[in-house]
This record gives sequence, structure tokens and C-alpha cells, in this order.
Amino acid sequence: MLLADFKNFTKIAEKLGPEELVNELDRCFKAFDFIIQQYPDIEKIKTIGDAYMCASGLTNRSTFPDSIVRAGLEMQQFLEEHKQENIRMGKPFFEARIGIHTGPVVAGVVGVKKFAYDIWGDTVNIAARMEANCEEGQINISQTTYQWVANRFECQYRGKVDAKNMGAVDMYYVKRELVGAVAV
Repeated sequence: MLLADFKNFTKIAEKLGPEELVNELDRCFKAFDFIIQQYPDIEKIKTIGDAYMCASGLTNRSTFPDSIVRAGLEMQQFLEEHKQENIRMGKPFFEARIGIHTGPVVAGVVGVKKFAYDIWGDTVNIAARMEANCEEGQINISQTTYQWVANRFECQYRGKVDAKNMGAVDMYYVKRELVGAVAV
């Protein structure tokens, strides 16, 4: 499960008019949608204000977190390129923190009015803690996700980081996909 959230969204929102703010969010979220569409096992769950949530492995077929980690890297690459473009034009820019955790979730539709597909569970909460403890421009993954992707992605161990309601947990920043790594 991947959760992306923009840093300093409120400060940036104060610098942009409402229409310009919505256009910037729309541009970023459309880019994220396009990125995840390249991976058949990833499904967009929802946007929550300036946060973007997607998950993989929600079907009956077996999946690995490789594609969602790749998607996270591509999202950060898009944001960096868009940032450089906005800097050249003298405009404010978004930077995101991305958190990823691997584990079971419950998925479904609840309610009668304005119902929406959603996911729940400890995996969602841990992914949110990964995002909250991340620096902008980075992808922070849990120990569980690291164990799945360590042979295919260069990761930097951050040590044990205090996470709300979890205590100290092992966290890693994903740096890049390893060249010649066996794809899963």
C-alpha cells in the first residue's frame, strides 16, 4: 500500500488562487494516475485532500511490492521534474512524502449514500506512519516491504524511527532500482 502526501500544502495553497491550486493538484494526481495505470496490479483507492492512496495485490493473483515501489519512484521523478519547471516559471511547487508498507488489508464498499471503495487495516495505518516519518522527495518503506524488495532496489537503512502509536520501527529510504536485478 502506498500513501503520498504533499509537504507544506497549506502554505502553498495560500500562495495560489483556488483555481490554480486545484489545477496543480489535478496535474499531479493525473500524473500519478497515469503512472499506476502502467502497472496492472496497482489500483487507485482514493485521494484525501492532498493525499493519494493506492494499493497492489487486491486481486486473487499473487503479487510482490516491486511495482508499487517502482510507481513511487516514478511519482517522485515526476514531482522533481515538475518542481524544476515551476522554479523556472517562478511558481510554487509540491514535494511529496511517500510511505509504503506490505501486508494484508480488508477492501470493500460500505454505506448507502456516496459510497466508495476503500481499504482498512493495520497495513494502512503502518503505511501512513511510513509517510508521516518521511522527508519530502523520499520513499520510506517498512521492514516488511524492505525484506521483499531488498534484492531489487537500493535502500538506505534509517535506523529505528519513532512512529506514532508504534514505538521505534525499522525504516528504509528507497534510492533506486538496481540495474540487472531480476524483476518479479
